Order: sequence, then structure tokens, then C-alpha cells
Amino acid sequence: MPQYALKRVLMMVPLLFLVSLGVFALVLLIPGDPAITIAGENATEAQIEATRERLGLNDPVIVQYLGWAGSALTGDLGTSLFSNESVSGAIAARFPVTIAVTAAAMTVALLIAVPAGIIAAVHRGRWPDRLATLFASIGISMPNFWVGILLIIVLALMFPIFPAVGYTPISEGIGAWAHNLVLPGLTLGTTVAAEITRQLRGSLHDVMQQDYIRTARANGLRGGVVIAKHGLKNAAVPVVTVIGFQVGFLLGGSVIVERVFGIPGLGDLAIRAVLQRDIPMIQGIVVVTALVVMLVNLAVDLSYGYLNPKVRQG
Repeated sequence: MPQYALKRVLMMVPLLFLVSLGVFALVLLIPGDPAITIAGENATEAQIEATRERLGLNDPVIVQYLGWAGSALTGDLGTSLFSNESVSGAIAARFPVTIAVTAAAMTVALLIAVPAGIIAAVHRGRWPDRLATLFASIGISMPNFWVGILLIIVLALMFPIFPAVGYTPISEGIGAWAHNLVLPGLTLGTTVAAEITRQLRGSLHDVMQQDYIRTARANGLRGGVVIAKHGLKNAAVPVVTVIGFQVGFLLGGSVIVERVFGIPGLGDLAIRAVLQRDIPMIQGIVVVTALVVMLVNLAVDLSYGYLNPKVRQG
């Protein structure tokens, strides 16, 4: 298992290098002179030159990249062009909020998808299966922002159960913190629950047709024990893969959802940076998000070794 983990970690190195190249190229991909674009159309020559100097655009491209990458490795992602605040500090302040929203959405998704997927697999072809399939189809097809607005109208305005906007830090109380995360969690978690339900349904149904499941039942084990002890673990590999993919979806979906619910997270910061053309901030957000997604994928790969011994033996 340690060798398997080391191999997966080493595979991240070239991927990180490619991500860093793509992020750095954001400045070079701006049409025309990036300094003029960032400084603004009405900027003076002095302001344009100051912007060019601040971005290091007067240096050769390789020097620019090595300087940026070297600073990023030490945790220095630069300084915002508009607020003059540290990019690393701004991301560190916003990132826990986005992680909380993502965790809430994944919790909602698993609470819905696991029982729905199991029931659909056990009762395949009958009404519980059809109901779960209908839910999955509807959940996948609904846009997040529409679900969020609908939840605000129903559960915050018509029936004021949850707050419509805002975020309460966990330091002010777990109850208030969780209360504010319910609607964003439901908004993002619905689509994820639909995907996981569909995958778990198909995977578990295939596993339940295997000979060792029939043997376990023939030995007198009850249906719930067979599913929990023999079925779920063997059906989990494709489901875990989908969960790993969905983390990236949740991080991307939080951009819109945080705007809808007025949550000061990484998505809200990203939208503001894009509107202001704050390149260092955009670069920092992309790097941090890509790193989180890669770490999640690493965890998914390591879970394969636990769920399927053949993987770590290979």
C-alpha cells in the first residue's frame, strides 16, 4: 500500500507542472497588451508602465514563469491588482467558507443517494426503482441557480424556515452555522445526489447478481447484512469515482450558488476577480482549486487500494 500511495503522489508532479503552465498563461492569453487591458482603456502611459512592471511583463517569459512558480511553491501567490491584499491571505480567508458549503452539499447528497440507490437496486424494475430513476433524471436536469432561487422562495420567503442569504462562521455557534448551510447544501447536493443514486443503483444491482451474494443468502444471512457486509464495499469503487468527480463539480457550482445566497466564499471572490480582471487573484484561485481537486482524486485512488486488493497488489 505505501508503494501504491507513493506512485500516485509522484504522478501528481507532472500534472501540477501542467496546471502551473496553464495558470501562468492566463496573462499571456489576454488579447493585445495585457498591461493596457488590466490598467484600463483610459490609463495613462505611466499607469500602463507601472502595471507592466508590477506584472513583470518586461522580463522574458521563462523568467516570468520561474519567478511566479517559485513564489507559488513558497505559498506566495502574489498581490491583488485592485485591493493590494495578499492573494494567499484572501484565499485563506474565503476558502473555509467554500469548503463548508461543499461539505454540506456532499452530506446532503450522500444522505439522499445512498438509501435511494440501495432501495432502487434491491427493488429494480418496481415502483421504488422507477421513483429513484425519476428523481435522478429530474435532479440532473435542474440548473443549480434555479433550484437555489426556488428554495429561497419556498423555504425562506413563503415559509421562513431558513435564512435566504448570508453566512454565519462556525465560531459563532455550530447550530447557526449549519442553519445557514442548509439551503446552499440542498441546492448543490441535489444534482450530486442524482448522479450518485444512478451510479450506486447500477453498480449494486450488478454486484447483487454475483455468485458469492447467492452463497451468502443460501447460508442464511439476511438481506440487510448481505448488502452492508458484501454488497456495498464491492459496489463502492465506481461510486467513489463519481464522488471524486463531483467534488470538482461542487467547487465549480459554488461560484453561482455563493452569489445566489450571498455567501462570501471562494466563488464570490472568483467572480469579483474576473469582473475586475484581477489576474493574480484569478491565478491563485485556479491553482488552489486545481490542487484541491488533485488531492481529492489522490484520496479516491488510494481508496481503490482499500476497496479492491487487486489494485494495490497490481
